[in-house]
Amino acid sequence: MNAQRLGWDDLLPAQQWLLENTLGLEPAAPEERPAKRTQDDKWALNIAAARKFHAREGHLTVVRKHIERLDDGTDAKLGLWVANLRRRADKLTEQRHADLDALNMRW
Repeated sequence: MNAQRLGWDDLLPAQQWLLENTLGLEPAAPEERPAKRTQDDKWALNIAAARKFHAREGHLTVVRKHIERLDDGTDAKLGLWVANLRRRADKLTEQRHADLDALNMRW
């Protein structure tokens, strides 16, 4: 039910009405909603996971389903991220390309 409260704006009016009138649910207050991550936030999370993996394993050859747990308890879908980077390598900025080259990224 928390998912419905957090995604209230995505529900149809009839769904909102049913939730309010049958279950007594109301939309989540703005302070309850998680902050949306920017692309730079997502990059920082994933590059930190890549650095941790590289430091431990000595390479960045990651299976697609690999999830790397960071020190703060956050999980990063590192394998999926690396696979997507390989397909979109031509769209990366020079700095991001250099960050990955420093980790011996196999393109």
